[in-house]
Amino acid sequence: MVGPERPQFVLFGSSIVQYSYSNQGWGAILADIYARKADILLRGYSGWNSRRGLQVLDKVFPKDAAIQPSLVIVYFGGNDSMRSHPSGLGPHVPLPEYIENMRKIALYLKSLSEKTSVIFLSAPPVNEAKIREILSDTLGDMGRTNEACQIYSEACLELCKEVDVKGIDLWRALQQRDDWLNACFTDGIHLSSEGSKIVVKEILKVLREADWEPSLHWKSLPIEFADVLPDEVVSSDRKTTSPIGEADYHGYMELEETNRAS
Repeated sequence: MVGPERPQFVLFGSSIVQYSYSNQGWGAILADIYARKADILLRGYSGWNSRRGLQVLDKVFPKDAAIQPSLVIVYFGGNDSMRSHPSGLGPHVPLPEYIENMRKIALYLKSLSEKTSVIFLSAPPVNEAKIREILSDTLGDMGRTNEACQIYSEACLELCKEVDVKGIDLWRALQQRDDWLNACFTDGIHLSSEGSKIVVKEILKVLREADWEPSLHWKSLPIEFADVLPDEVVSSDRKTTSPIGEADYHGYMELEETNRAS
């Protein structure tokens, strides 16, 4: 481990999480926004469902760890929602089991520490035509439909209310864009940079509005080594300086501005 100790944000889930550092993904954007403020840790496993996530929960999040995460963002649901295969193989998890798996995951994570907060991401929509165009030759009929994603998304959000964790409705959030079918995905399932920006926008909104103590919104967290700045930026008046560490250099301020306007 390296120091100083920072808040840890863990992203836990299936391929939407594993690929969140690709294609200017939402994990990479969060790491950029929280530079010098929090460590964004990736625990994503492509192809997994809630059943697999539950199996390794105590290995990814051991209760005897010296440091527990400040925030865990969880995504399972898209693979669970896929049509069951006659062979019994595949990632499909029946809806009642999915709900119970996610309930167990939520309660376990909440028990890690009093300071561990949890956000669930619901299943996003899919572009069924694009899936058939790009993935059917290699993966066959994946049995993934927008209708099924909605059912699992709504079940996830209802569970969030029951167990008192924050839930983000990705199924509806992505479809707020008129061109979501083409703009939000790389292959009909996984998120493009535009789709990832929507995810980050929704996460930042939750973090800004949550009454968690301490606040985990990036503007509320201290800048690491703010008192040890070797250089400063000369301001536009050429007479004063501004600390480099406090500059909004990451270029994602429009996500916050969009949130305030909505």
